[in-house]
Amino acid sequence: MKKKIGLYFGTFNPIHIGHLAIANHMVEFTPLDEVWLVVTPHNPLKKKRTLLEDHHRYEMVYQATEGYDKLKPSKIEFTLPQPNYTVNTLAHLEEKYPDYAFALIMGEDNLNTLHKWRNYDVILERFEIFVYPRMTSTQLKEKFQHHPKITKVDAPIMEISSTFIRKSIKAGKRITPLLPSKVWKYIDEMNFYKS
Repeated sequence: MKKKIGLYFGTFNPIHIGHLAIANHMVEFTPLDEVWLVVTPHNPLKKKRTLLEDHHRYEMVYQATEGYDKLKPSKIEFTLPQPNYTVNTLAHLEEKYPDYAFALIMGEDNLNTLHKWRNYDVILERFEIFVYPRMTSTQLKEKFQHHPKITKVDAPIMEISSTFIRKSIKAGKRITPLLPSKVWKYIDEMNFYKS
């Protein structure tokens, strides 16, 4: 039987305890054997203005996942042509790791925009998707409600956003409980998000 890897994509700008709680919940309470936190260089649907350089965001994910043997940082997309699309990453991973079965992890809000993704029908046909709840999400689109490849996971609702963290740091607020301690130390030492 193939090892089952959940792919949790994000800019992780910065990674925070909400990301870790969701990733850990997925690996402990679903059939996934590992979760790879895939640091995306640039999301084609998002603006890039406040994005830290790729290697800094990867370093924070690396430090945040130390000590979690089932959570792995991944920079697989750094070497792929940009802008990159999930369907290309999945094809690349399948080729590179033929002994692994890959699945996607996403929030309900992302699932509702899945139909806008490049070749989304191919993704749905070939890969499982594990979905975690979002407080702000609307009703799931009908075509995704009872899809055999989509599993809704009763994960904790984490309403912490990287945007909130960046704004709070800029405003001089103490938000250390929202970040893994090594990540806070790295941000503080590098003076990230302060201006």
